[in-house]
Amino acid sequence: MSRDAAPQRHARLSLAAAMLNAAWVGAQSRAWLSFRRALRQPQAVQERRLSHYLRANAGSDFGRRYRFADIRSCAQFQERVPLSSYESYVEAIGRMRVGARNVLTSARVRCLQPSSGSTRAAKLIPYTADLQAEFSRAVGPWVFDLARTTPRLLGGPAYWSISPAAAAREDGTSTGAGARTRLGFESDSAYLGGWLRRLADGTLVACEDLKHAGDIAEFRHRTLLRLVSTPELRLISVWHPSFLTLLLDVLAASWSELLADLARGLPAAGRLRREPPRPRRARELAQADPRRPRSIWPRLALVSCWGDAQAATLLAQLRARLPGVAIQPKGLMATEAVVSLPFAGQHPLAIRSHFFEFIDAAGNARTAWQLEQDESYSVVVTTGGGLYRYQLRDRIRVTGFLHATPCIRFTGKEDSISDLRGEKLSEGLAASILSRLLPAYVPGARFALLAPEAEGATPGYVLFVECEAPPSTQLSAALESALAANPNYAYCVQLGQLRPAAVERVAAGAAERYLERLRASGQRLGNIKPAALSPLVGWRAVFAR
Repeated sequence: MSRDAAPQRHARLSLAAAMLNAAWVGAQSRAWLSFRRALRQPQAVQERRLSHYLRANAGSDFGRRYRFADIRSCAQFQERVPLSSYESYVEAIGRMRVGARNVLTSARVRCLQPSSGSTRAAKLIPYTADLQAEFSRAVGPWVFDLARTTPRLLGGPAYWSISPAAAAREDGTSTGAGARTRLGFESDSAYLGGWLRRLADGTLVACEDLKHAGDIAEFRHRTLLRLVSTPELRLISVWHPSFLTLLLDVLAASWSELLADLARGLPAAGRLRREPPRPRRARELAQADPRRPRSIWPRLALVSCWGDAQAATLLAQLRARLPGVAIQPKGLMATEAVVSLPFAGQHPLAIRSHFFEFIDAAGNARTAWQLEQDESYSVVVTTGGGLYRYQLRDRIRVTGFLHATPCIRFTGKEDSISDLRGEKLSEGLAASILSRLLPAYVPGARFALLAPEAEGATPGYVLFVECEAPPSTQLSAALESALAANPNYAYCVQLGQLRPAAVERVAAGAAERYLERLRASGQRLGNIKPAALSPLVGWRAVFAR
C-alpha cells in the first residue's frame, strides 16, 4: 500500500460522512422551517397540540374518564384533568406492561422506556409513534440550525454518548393480547424512529454495543479506542459535561495502552464487537499529545452538553481543556419530554413538541404564551406518550423571548429536597448558594456537592469539594450563613437538631465516584442531571474510596 493510502482512505471516509450528514441535515429542513414559523404564534401552535391529544385519545380509558370529547378549551382541560406525577400512572403502566391497549392513549405503545425517578429506582415511560415524532420535531430544528451556523460539522462523523446499561432489560413484544410490552429501545437513536433514525445512525461513530460493557473501565477504554480511530470527528454530544472530562482524564492516563490496543486490536467480548487493528492510525497518533485533544481530532468543531445549574462550573473547565472548540449548552430534555432546544443562539421552548404548562410562585398554572420575563416556574407537560399535566419537577427561568416564544434556562430539580430534621433544603437553594460561594472561595473547583452526613448522634450538612488547593478557611462560615437564610434550617441548627455545615476537600475523581454510585443504584448516566444537592447520606464513604 502506498504512503498516500491512509490520507486517501480518510478522504473517502470524510466524503461518505459528508454525504450522509448532508442527507441527515437536509431531512430536517422542513422541521426547521416549521419551528421557525411556530415561534411567532405559540398560542395557536400550543392550542393545536392540545386539541390533537384530546381528539386522538378520546377513546382511551383515560380519555373516557376525563371526557376528552367534551373539552373545548385549555381552561376546560385544566379544570377537568388534575396535575399528575409518575405515581398517578403506576397502575396504568402496569397494565400496559402486560399488553393492555387503549389505556392512556389510543395509539400502540412501542416500548416502556426506563428513566431514573425521585421516589423509585426507575420509572417506565410509555413511548408511542406520536411521542417519537415529538422528539424529532425538536431534534430536527436543532440539527439544521447547527449545520447553518457551523457548516464544518458536516464534514465528518459525530459521537453521541451512550449510557452503559444499569441493569439487564426484560424484552418482550406487544403484538397480541397478554403479550408483554418491550422495556426500552434497542438503541438510543430509536427515540427518533423510522428512517430518521437510520439516517442518524449513519452519521455517528458506532458505539451502541458499548452499553453492554462489563464495567465502566471497559466502557471508557473501548469508547476511546473508537474515538481516537476517528480522525475526522466533528461533533461530540454528551449529557453531563463530566462524562467528557472523565473520558479526557482516562485518555491522558492510558495513552500508551490505547495506542497499543489501537495497533493490535481487541477481540469481541460478550455483546461487544471486535476492535480491528489500526496500526497506521496508531503510528499517526504517536506524535499527538493526549492532553491536547485537538492534536487527536484537529477538525473537532463543537461539543454539546448540559450547561445550566451545577453543570456551569464544569462547562468552564471543559472550555479550557478544548480551546478552539465551540461548547453549546443543551436544551432541557428528559425521558418524558423535550422542553427546550438550542436555536438561533437561544433556548426557546420546544413549542411544536408537546403541550406545556408552568406553575408560578402562587401555584397557578400558566400556558406558554402567558410567561413573563425573568420569572421562575415549574414545568408541566402533556405528551403523545400519554402523560397528561405531568409535573417534570424541573425549575426554569424565562431568560427572554425569540419572536413570541419564551426562552428558558434550567435552574434545578425542585423534587431534590433534603429534609432530615425539617430543614427542607432544596436543590434550587443549594445551586444558588454554590454559584455564589465557589467562585469567591474555591476558584477552579472541579466538583462540589452538598449532602447530609448522619454519622453520630447529630447529623449535619457537608460540602464536598474537589479542588487543587485547600479551600478557604472562611468557606464553612460563609456556607453556614447562606444556609441559615432558610429559617427552617436555622431553627434546626439552633435547636441542636443539626450540626453547623462543614466543608471537606475530596480526592481527584469525585465526579466519577458520584456518577458511579447513582449508576449502581439503577440510574442511566444519561439521566443523571447536574446537581448541587443530594438527599442521600453516605457520600463521605463514597468519596473516600
